[in-house]
Amino acid sequence: LDYFKKLCSANGEVLYDLVKIFNQETDDGKDMSVYSELLSQAIDNILGKKEEVGVASLFSKGGTTLKLSTSSGMENFELVSFLIIRDLRNE
Repeated sequence: LDYFKKLCSANGEVLYDLVKIFNQETDDGKDMSVYSELLSQAIDNILGKKEEVGVASLFSKGGTTLKLSTSSGMENFELVSFLIIRDLRNE
């Protein structure tokens, strides 16, 4: 959340044109499938990096950090906020 604050702190106003684009793309937030898929990819990436570190630790001194998990990972996260960053120069 601190990163969000830093990214947005220079802009103290709502960018209504961007809100309008978002609302059109998501049916006023009812269809978040595109953003849900991006979130899922991000979580998979995070979990993959953790797995890489765990596997690499098998071959290093001092033991391992590898944990076996039976869950897919998505249920281990809670979405508390989101920030969409887009480059509109090419649209």
